[in-house]
Amino acid sequence: MKFLDKMKAAAKKNIKTIVLPESGDIRTLRAADLILKEGFAKVILVGDEGLICANPDLNLSNAIIINPATYDKTPAMAERLAELRKSKGMTIEEAKKLILNELYFGVMLVYEGIADGMVAGAANSTADVLRPSLQILKTAPDSKLVSTFFIMDVPNCDYGNNGIFLFSDCGMNPNPTADELATIATSSAKSYEALLGDEPIVAMLSFSTKGSGGKHDDISKVAEAVRLAKETAPHLKLDGEFQLDAAIVPSIGASKAPGNPVAGNANCLIFPDLDSGNIAYKLVERLAKADAYGPVTQGIAKPVNDLSRGCSFEDIVGVAAITAVQAQS
Repeated sequence: MKFLDKMKAAAKKNIKTIVLPESGDIRTLRAADLILKEGFAKVILVGDEGLICANPDLNLSNAIIINPATYDKTPAMAERLAELRKSKGMTIEEAKKLILNELYFGVMLVYEGIADGMVAGAANSTADVLRPSLQILKTAPDSKLVSTFFIMDVPNCDYGNNGIFLFSDCGMNPNPTADELATIATSSAKSYEALLGDEPIVAMLSFSTKGSGGKHDDISKVAEAVRLAKETAPHLKLDGEFQLDAAIVPSIGASKAPGNPVAGNANCLIFPDLDSGNIAYKLVERLAKADAYGPVTQGIAKPVNDLSRGCSFEDIVGVAAITAVQAQS
């Protein structure tokens, strides 16, 4: 079963409500139509019902449509927003204006428990999607850092989990410190287990395997991140630093790091910086013809996920399925 089929099947076991706030984008409406047809989540669309339901080719009769301008809970949500941002100087007048913004309204629906998660970014920048999420929902209690990952589903591949890998961080933190890299690793392990239900095997990547690259600050950073991650989560099957081949190819792992339980078996790959992570996922997607699902956000108190502005409506459906499964956790 392909990864996305697994996510949809898992989402159906405990139906969650996902808010899609960008109802002015036809891709959002087409995604909502398909999500409702497939029945793996409930959908909230934000906007004017007449405009949303104007397309006769789409069946959105089972969608929950909420217009911030007329919603009876909007005034109370504005008051709550002002209270949450009071320390930053937000007034009730400012909150009343801001709550009408589709992204702030969508995040507030998640905050209030009216929705379980949000997917946006088809029509808005990553910064605009994540700003209200971090301001309102904030980071999860067990996380010090928000980061992203991609699930890579590589066809005809025996490595990882039958070709399924988690790549992180590929979309947010340009040059993480050792401490931040350790947090990315432990968060990624939790995400992998929550989504796939399998044991994460985490390799922290470098151009060196266990000191083979000599002395270099980049190697030292990854080695320190390994030490910190093990200290924080000693139960995890996690190690490094590893070159990519030593991390995922059993014979090379056995040669370069004999007896190491992670070497050659990794399914979670933690990249040392955003350059390498972003290049890697796009390279695997294009050359190996892998399906790439993400970027999926981890470390926010409730699931909010960003989309590429070049996404297809099928991409929105896929991220919505992942978000629904995240919300179950």
